[in-house]
Amino acid sequence: MKIIFATANAGKLREAAEVLGPGFEIVSPASLGITEDIPETGSTLQENSLQKARYLFERTGLPCFADDTGLEVDALGGAPGIYSARYAGPGHDHQANMDKLLAELEKLEIPDQVRNDERSRRARFRTVVTLILADGEPRFFEGVCEGSIAREKRGTGGFGYDPVFLPDAYPGRTLAEVSEEEKNAVSHRGRAIRAMAAWLKSR
Repeated sequence: MKIIFATANAGKLREAAEVLGPGFEIVSPASLGITEDIPETGSTLQENSLQKARYLFERTGLPCFADDTGLEVDALGGAPGIYSARYAGPGHDHQANMDKLLAELEKLEIPDQVRNDERSRRARFRTVVTLILADGEPRFFEGVCEGSIAREKRGTGGFGYDPVFLPDAYPGRTLAEVSEEEKNAVSHRGRAIRAMAAWLKSR
């Protein structure tokens, strides 16, 4: 099945293709000549995900899916949440986003009192995937990856906040320090896309 994934991020496209496996040809909007920014004006992950999927479906009529992902940090009241990609500003600068996140958490800590309380750094990635097939009906799939925020960036793999996110599944390692296969096994997006793939294959 040929299916459009609403992203220009090569890492996301590769991750989705790996998770969905043979039988699915994942294509980007750019490969179909859609190069404009797709609107994301919703107030929740599901609203943004639906908005992006509908945008593509209305222009192509082809099966498509979109995701919206947020990093939710407990000590920051769930921030950056839906603003994760532009936490430090509109430029989608991953390094600036991570630097701001680490600085915000550092400001909250009281020397010698909270420094060793890792509960204050609890966080999770949450992804909502919206799938639209020929019938035009949206279907939603969610994935969550629990973990905590590291005190410094580590690792060279992955993308986004991966260098500062310590998944519970791999103690002591950030998502940027694990292999792509290990990441896909536990990642929020991987879990959501696997749920979507299971639904597609059961039809």
